[in-house]
Order: sequence, then structure tokens, then C-alpha cells
Amino acid sequence: MSFLTYLINGLSLGSIYAIIALGYTMVYGIAKMLNFAHGDFIMVGCYIIFSVSAALSGNSVVGIIVAIILCTLLGVTTEFVAYRPLRGAASPLAVLITAIGVSYLLENIALLIYGADIKSFTSVINWEGVSFAGGQLKIQGVTIVTILVSVVILIVLQLFINKTKQGQAMLAASEDK
Repeated sequence: MSFLTYLINGLSLGSIYAIIALGYTMVYGIAKMLNFAHGDFIMVGCYIIFSVSAALSGNSVVGIIVAIILCTLLGVTTEFVAYRPLRGAASPLAVLITAIGVSYLLENIALLIYGADIKSFTSVINWEGVSFAGGQLKIQGVTIVTILVSVVILIVLQLFINKTKQGQAMLAASEDK
């Protein structure tokens, strides 16, 4: 039964990696830019959830909503301030180096604010999960929700790209700016 447990936990972690890779792929496919700060935006979102949850005594849902809003604003601001002025630069390395700079900036700001110590907070998912085979195989609720949410995100993104006007415009821009 431990093999199945490892397999299911691997699927959960792999689904998180798939969502992150999808973000990298979309940015590179459309903008032809490697955004090395992509993971750092995720880090910022996690710290926002951590801070808001701590301030509201564990209310993670509000933290998630605030993180989505603030990370969107941070991404748009970074695009206008750091990346857009370099789109027509003579060397494509200019945007790449700027992305590395944005990555270092976000990491060091987080280090200044939160320090290097490990931070932890309670899970957003309070569901115990399910047990099979008389309790020998237990799948945690957070594992199930992670896999399901990742699948839903992948399906919704696929539908958005293929069925909406904005998605079609993104596909067209990736083919020919």
C-alpha cells in the first residue's frame, strides 16, 4: 500500500509542477520571454497568504483572494516598469537579464521582510481525506483537492485558449506578433 501512497502523493506534487510549468510555457510561447521571476511571484503570493492568514487568525480564504489581487497587480506593474520598455531592445538578453534582476529583487525583499527562517501555517483544506483497504491506504484531503483543482485549472485554461476571443488572440500573437 505504501507504493500507492507514494504514487498519489507524486501525482499531487506533479500537478503543482504542471501548473507552474504551464505558466512558464504560456509566457514563453506568447511573449517569447523566459521569465525567471515566475516562481518568485508564486513565493510572493504564498507570503501574502501567510501574512493575511496570520493577521486574521487563520482565515486562509481571504488570504488567497488578497494574494490573487496583489500578485496580479505586481505582475502588471512589473510588465509595465521592467519588461515592456525592453521589448524593442537590440539584444533579447536585456529582457532575460531584467527577469533575473526582478527575481533577485523579489527574493531579497522577502528575505528582508520575513527573514530566512522556515514559516508554516495551517492548511486551507480541513478535510481529513479518505481511507481504503481498512485504513491501510489513506489519501489526505489536501492531496485530493490539489489534484482536482489542478485538473480544473488545466481544463478551464484549455477552454479559455480554444473557445474565447482573447484566447484565440493569444494563440495568434504566439504565431505572429
